[in-house]
Amino acid sequence: MSSYFGKGVNEFEANWIGWAGVNVPDEIGQRSLTEALAEKRCIPVFLDQETVHQYYNGYCNNILWPLFHYLPLPQEDRLATTRSFQSQFAAYKKANQMFADVINEHYQEGDVVWCHDYHLMFLPKCLKEYNSKMKVGWFLHTPFPSSEIHRTLPSRSELLRAVLAADLVGFHTYDYARHFVSACTRILGLEGTPEGVEDQGKLTRVAAFPIGIDSDRFIRALELSPVKYHIKELQERFAGRKVMLGIDRLDMIKGIPQRILAFEKFLEENPDWRDKVVLLQIAVPTRTDVPEYQKLTCQVHEIVGRINGRFGTLTAVPIHHLDRSLDFHALCAIYAVTDVALVTSLRDGMNLVSYEFVACQASKKGVLILSEFAGAAQSLGAGAILVNPWNVTELASSIVYALTMSAHEREKRHHHNFMHVTTHTSQEWAETFVSELNDTVVEAQLRTRQIPPQLPTKLAIERYLRSNNRLLILGFNATLTEPVDAQGRRIDQLKEMELKLHPDLKEPLRKLCNDPKTTVVVLSGSDRNVLDENFGEYRMWLAAEHGMFLRQTEGNWMTTMPENLNMDWVDSVKHVFEYFTERTPRSHFELRETSLVWNYKYTDIEFGRLQSKDLLQHLWTGPISNASVDVVQGSRSVEVRAVGVTKGAAIDRILGEIVHNNDVKAPIDYVLCIGHFLPKDEDIYSFFEPELPLGQAATTRNKIANHLNRNTSNHSAGKSGHRAVSYKVSQQASTLDKKAGSNENGNWWSMMRDRMTVHEGSSVLDLKADNYFSCAVGRKCSTSRYLLGSSADVVSLLKELAYCSSYRAASSYK
Repeated sequence: MSSYFGKGVNEFEANWIGWAGVNVPDEIGQRSLTEALAEKRCIPVFLDQETVHQYYNGYCNNILWPLFHYLPLPQEDRLATTRSFQSQFAAYKKANQMFADVINEHYQEGDVVWCHDYHLMFLPKCLKEYNSKMKVGWFLHTPFPSSEIHRTLPSRSELLRAVLAADLVGFHTYDYARHFVSACTRILGLEGTPEGVEDQGKLTRVAAFPIGIDSDRFIRALELSPVKYHIKELQERFAGRKVMLGIDRLDMIKGIPQRILAFEKFLEENPDWRDKVVLLQIAVPTRTDVPEYQKLTCQVHEIVGRINGRFGTLTAVPIHHLDRSLDFHALCAIYAVTDVALVTSLRDGMNLVSYEFVACQASKKGVLILSEFAGAAQSLGAGAILVNPWNVTELASSIVYALTMSAHEREKRHHHNFMHVTTHTSQEWAETFVSELNDTVVEAQLRTRQIPPQLPTKLAIERYLRSNNRLLILGFNATLTEPVDAQGRRIDQLKEMELKLHPDLKEPLRKLCNDPKTTVVVLSGSDRNVLDENFGEYRMWLAAEHGMFLRQTEGNWMTTMPENLNMDWVDSVKHVFEYFTERTPRSHFELRETSLVWNYKYTDIEFGRLQSKDLLQHLWTGPISNASVDVVQGSRSVEVRAVGVTKGAAIDRILGEIVHNNDVKAPIDYVLCIGHFLPKDEDIYSFFEPELPLGQAATTRNKIANHLNRNTSNHSAGKSGHRAVSYKVSQQASTLDKKAGSNENGNWWSMMRDRMTVHEGSSVLDLKADNYFSCAVGRKCSTSRYLLGSSADVVSLLKELAYCSSYRAASSYK
């Protein structure tokens, strides 16, 4: 088995796929470099120079990296900045796709693909589009910012959704994982769970995996002759002085100026220490061509020069500053002789300098001063002195405390950190992530077995065209409505509240409604005015408030409410909803004739959830404690209805009214039921289910079957794929047919209609199992037979139905 991993994976058979780091435009050069890298199990991705500039230097390092470290986006000329965002983001997606193409070339079934860092946030999406069964993990090596910071990014939603395509998303600390989940809930409106982020049944696992180092490598290095030589040299050089150490990339987030200023304050306030301490600051140059980094370099040099001029002597200076990196042996030696290590990043993903320092301190047991904004603070916080690097006074006081700490306390602190560093290694980190990824994939497979498949559109249309009398039951909201926001923005509350029919559906819907073989019913929880406004011009049936009100568009509204429906609870529930609407900004409630709905979709996610819990408590202990009501909780709503008000309970009465209205000329032999229904209303799917009738609808159908067959022999129904009641309806039809002496249908249908009551709607069904298509829109947890992704898929389906139906009708006419 081959896998694709980052560093720290020694016991896996791993291939590393990455940018070669050089521009190789010709095929011969690419081939020779590929062969050379193959010996090291490395596979290159060849990015052209312009893509590297826009992708790596541009979007990755100029936009994502600063933002993830809580630095604001560039504020140059607005138009120029917007254009650069667009071109750099396009290059970012292109580069990620190029990585995916190379992975796909080498991928073998069963492989694990581990994507690393903010450079490859689009890669999980690209890989899953290629192969949905591929095991994909993504790990971020930097902080992930709070949702308030991430939402400033123009491409915020696309990046989040691309990462969510992975099976497992990993971060260094729980804080970063929490910020990611919060961004998904607040920006995308998805559901955050203790396991991760859930999107309509698809769970992306989110967890913290603190990275480590190869501690044995550093411990063994201390026994090497070159390292011992360096240690002796340093001890002689700084004899009689305490050594303080800072090792960083010369970067804005490392807090180097703040650290040096704190050291200056320490020298000011503690003159006795001026000749007894030295600060070694190693600042490795990075991004030297970027103006901000050049400015930082000048700033650091200026501060160091001023302090050395102020507190230095002819023979010694308090700060030794190096603008270069050190080899491994020299680095281990400096770690070993250090008394106090200063890791005071303003923001850091993990910062493994602190781990390396601890690993080399078995003899000296030096003190670690660690920024609370570094990821390592979560792991080494108990053994280190945690500081706020912005507080120069606090940092100066921490230096004093570290230098004067007792040997016993130093040893206890070092022991705690040393045990963590030596047990939580990079190898253990990699093994844990891969193991969790494999477990996550297995769990996901178990969950997806319960998720219905995608609607077989071709089969649904084919059966539709073969049938003689079709019934189309369509939901409205999130099914037939126009798309409010393609970019995932959730702030246009007014537009979303004003439900409008999708403009692309107007003509297809008209064709379907005008087909004499098709009956269309729009069944919605909305009130009558909303349905009148959107569908008044079509020849169809409208069922408002979950089917409690019904009319054919050519007639008047009638009620299908059960008798003795108690609505005494409405006023008291209304008062509760009004109270919570007033105290919850951007929430609203709808007062309908058979229900009330409190909606907190547009509120702050966390606050809205807390308020909904409080609201439910008020309801249960007060106005509905003894009332015959159902409380239906949606993803961001609370609805109170009279008991029995569901779409499934109403459909039988609706069908009865349709038949009595003489709108159905023959038994219904095809049903297509599509909707974004709440779980409470999914009983409508089971009403039509031929194999397994459920609930109230099933009871009604059995009574009708017995009524129609009291003089008919009870044949073994269902062998041909019909359900029992349908088979019996057909037998009754046959009996009536013979009595009437008709050829085909004769007048049996009108005779049977005369015998029916309004509660016998299901007896008009002559439905085979393979002629019934129930379809949930935008939900994966559903009792429906099939799924459709969004209202856009509904538009495509109804367009194709209308086109095929019109084409066949035209062909028949010719």
